[in-house]
Amino acid sequence: MKLPRNISADELISSLKKFGYTVSRQKGSHIRLTTISNGEHHLTIPNHSPIKLGTLSSILNDVAAHFKLSREETVKKLFG
Repeated sequence: MKLPRNISADELISSLKKFGYTVSRQKGSHIRLTTISNGEHHLTIPNHSPIKLGTLSSILNDVAAHFKLSREETVKKLFG
């Protein structure tokens, strides 16, 4: 499955709620998300629209590694 090309930070944050992520703080244009599912994990999302493809790819790889899923499974669960 291809990555969405025009996803904003707000859309990504809403999708990440499926994995239990919540906004823990914001400093400037960066939003920090935290989950306690499968152990504590933090992500930093730039508040941009759209998020650059390389940045989105890196965030999704980080989520996939934390939940021990393949990147394909992670993308399908978030955007499928």
